[in-house]
Order: sequence, then structure tokens, then C-alpha cells
Amino acid sequence: MADNTVRGRFVWHELMTPDTSGAHAFYSKVAGWKTQPFEHDPSYQMFAAASGPLGGSVQDTGAPHWLHYIGTNDIDATVAQVKSRGGSVKKDITAIPNAGKYAVLADPQGAVFGVYYSPMDTGKESPPKRGEFSWHELATSDWRAAVDFYSAVFGWTKMAEHDMGPMGMYVLFGSNGVQRGGMFNKPADMPGGPSWLGYVRVKDVNDAVKKVKGARGTLVNGPMEVPGGDWIAQFVDPYGAMFAVHTLAADLKPAQPAAAAAAPAAQTPAAPAAEPAKPAAPKKAAAKKAPAKKAPAKKAPAKKKAAKKKKAAKKKTAKKKAAAKGAKRPARKAAKKGGRKGAKKKGGGRKKASRKARKGK
Repeated sequence: MADNTVRGRFVWHELMTPDTSGAHAFYSKVAGWKTQPFEHDPSYQMFAAASGPLGGSVQDTGAPHWLHYIGTNDIDATVAQVKSRGGSVKKDITAIPNAGKYAVLADPQGAVFGVYYSPMDTGKESPPKRGEFSWHELATSDWRAAVDFYSAVFGWTKMAEHDMGPMGMYVLFGSNGVQRGGMFNKPADMPGGPSWLGYVRVKDVNDAVKKVKGARGTLVNGPMEVPGGDWIAQFVDPYGAMFAVHTLAADLKPAQPAAAAAAPAAQTPAAPAAEPAKPAAPKKAAAKKAPAKKAPAKKAPAKKKAAKKKKAAKKKTAKKKAAAKGAKRPARKAAKKGGRKGAKKKGGGRKKASRKARKGK
């Protein structure tokens, strides 16, 4: 039976970084996020997309990384189940005045994630808009065990598999018919331990690459095409945190991709936190069209040549007005910083592996 509650949705994303103000300036340029203070504690700065807050930042001296929070209807039961199935608690259940409860956990293979419970109704799930996280990817040491673990804890199911040849299988998971992300076994030469990587939906992957480079970020992999025609690219921000972007095939219709290049590259795992901070209140988790692994990567969609641009320039394109705003998200309390363990990510030398698949073209 379908579970249409917040259980199993990715509801909040928190950046652990040595420079919160610098990080907010960077992601503002790259993702268009605005900085919004938490109403109950202005010292906690949130990242806000056009649809509302989707995450926050915590000043931290550990390895920079993003911590992704998953919704639960019963946080006590979730934490107990994680422990009973071989997971561990990095930060025990903590109440956030006026904003629910959270905890930071690790799966049996060591990948760190957060869980969040809110007493408020998160509303109906909707597809991700531009500027929102649209895909979550787990690089692990045993994807089969990971599927079993997360299925028991969050009700996720294996929705599809993609054979990556020497790289092994890339498994798509989701719930209620919604693909939420993928899992794969990380190659031995991939730095760091098991971890999660979040993808942000952007209008143009090429434009995102330019913005990242222009704002002192580093391109790690891509741009590359994935099954279904979507495009992805992976980066390290100026302070060391790994993140990725995702562009839908529909957004790139005017452009023609260039010739195929090398095989896809794998994400480098974000460094897990030993004691991550509290999550802010969640935004509605977005249902998504999934990026996946496998299939040879292509270089980024080629730009039109000058002659074609002149013709195209004669055609006026109508500006679309902003789509309806998503429902208000409950705010969250400022988080305590915690020491972060785990290997620091390195921008280069990422193994080719990460792939996104789209649902229903």
C-alpha cells in the first residue's frame, strides 16, 4: 500500500563548511539560491530557492560536505530500527523548538544521513522545480545490503537496474512510484568511504559549469548525458564540498549534443560527518525524474555556431512567468556544529561511474 506521508522523502539539505558567508555567495551564483535567516534564530542562514527554503549552512572545521535529511513519521522508531539493522547514531534525537526533531545516523556501510520529523503537514509531493534537489545518489560498498537497509527503514524499493559493465550495477530506488535516486558500489580507487551525493536541478548544465568555474568552484566530472537524455555535471565548491547538477532533456531541446566522449564518471563521496548539525524544517520533497548511471557519456551539448545564432536571434522568445510557488516550508532551528569525520574529498581523480536515468520519457 502506498505511503503518501513524508516518510522516505529527502526533506532538507545542510552544508557543513568552513565559510558559510562564502558558501552562500557561491551557491547564489550557481543555483540562484537566496540567503534567508531562520525566523527563530537569525544566526542560522538558510538556502532558499524560488519555492522556499531547502537547506541551511553550518560553520564547521571538519571535512566540508552536504548532509541530506530524510523524512520520518516516527523518529524514535526510525532510530531504533536503524540501530537494530546494523546502523549507528552519530547524533541522537534532538528537539528543535517550534520545528520538530532530528537525528544524524549512518547506515551499516558507513554512509551518513539525517532523519527529520515535523509535527506540521508537509503537503502533497510535487516534481522538483529548477533550483531544488532532484536526485540523491549513494556510493556504497554493498548496494544490495544498502537496498535492504533503506527499504526496511524508509520503505524504498528497487525500481530498476542498469548494467555499467566493469563498474557493476547502478540501482534506481524510490517509493510511491517516484524515483528518488540511485545506488552503486564505489570503485576501490574512489576516495573516501560510502556517502551520499545530491543533485540540484538547473536549466542549462553548460551554463552551470561556467558559473561554477567563474565562482572558483571545480568541475569534477561532465557534463555528460545519461539515459533518457538528461545531462549532469559534478563539482566541488570553493570550500571543498561535493555537489552535482541535473538538467532535464526537455530543457535542452534547442541545443544539439556534441559527439560522444568517454564513459561516465563516478561521484566522489562527500565526507561523512561524525556529529552533523540539526536539520532545518523540511521543504516538500520533490518527486523526480531520475538521473542514472551507465551509457557512454557525451560531452556537453554544443553551443550554436555564430551563423545559426544570428538566425535564432531574430526569433523573439517569450519570457515565461514564474510558476506557482510551492507550499510554505516549516522553518527550523539553528544547528549545533559537530565534528566531522571522514576523508576530505579531492576534486580530481574521480572514477567514472555516476549516472542518472530519467523516468518516463
